[in-house]
Amino acid sequence: MRKPIIKVDSLEMKYKISEIKIDNLKDYFIKKIRKESKYTTFLALKNVSFELYKGERLGVLGINGAGKSTLLKLIAGVYSPTNGYVLTNGTIAPLLELGAGFEPQYTGRENIFLYGALLGYSKKFIEKKYNEIVEFSELEKFIDVPIKNYSTGMKSKLGFSVATAVNPDILVLDEVLSVGDSRFRKKSKNKIMSMMKNGTTVIFVSHSTSHIRDICNRAIILDNGEIIADGEVNNVIEIYNEIISKPIGI
Repeated sequence: MRKPIIKVDSLEMKYKISEIKIDNLKDYFIKKIRKESKYTTFLALKNVSFELYKGERLGVLGINGAGKSTLLKLIAGVYSPTNGYVLTNGTIAPLLELGAGFEPQYTGRENIFLYGALLGYSKKFIEKKYNEIVEFSELEKFIDVPIKNYSTGMKSKLGFSVATAVNPDILVLDEVLSVGDSRFRKKSKNKIMSMMKNGTTVIFVSHSTSHIRDICNRAIILDNGEIIADGEVNNVIEIYNEIISKPIGI
């Protein structure tokens, strides 16, 4: 019997949303002491369950606010679920908010080691992969410049290059095919495709059905935090296109 590389079971994620506007930390503590803080609960994911096996490539579709990014962050271990659980069997490379852990005052060189450490890579591993990371990022001329002087595209290039330095068992992607210019986007897509050829399991969130179709062999649709469709990628994309083509209110 095959063992799933990812098992998601009865996953639920709740957020507390403040009903009172709080402008700063001082206001927060004053309202907390006075017991004036009031919250509503937002259920971002509801009873989400599925299994993925080695080599499967799952596309996650849904309109904004459907719970897609929350699902990826739970699988990547960024968040802990309110209820349910995620089991993973292998190393994970999360390509989510690329470069989110960069320190603006540090150079690109220094941030390669910092970001790599945040992703769980050892210093020895980063030293071994350093030249490969810099070459792939195309930022050799700027590698000793503080990150605060980088453009958004440059930060994303460097983040992508660090995150993909490892050969993971599981690749978690959130709209990363929009990284950098058109030439770098093509290169980053080719890098992901080469990982998939080595049997990497992929979970990919995108609003682009063409990207989902190119990369994935299975897809799900999230709607208000629940899975409403799960199956072969072309069949699920057809359902999704029908949903988004309906006039609002129908």
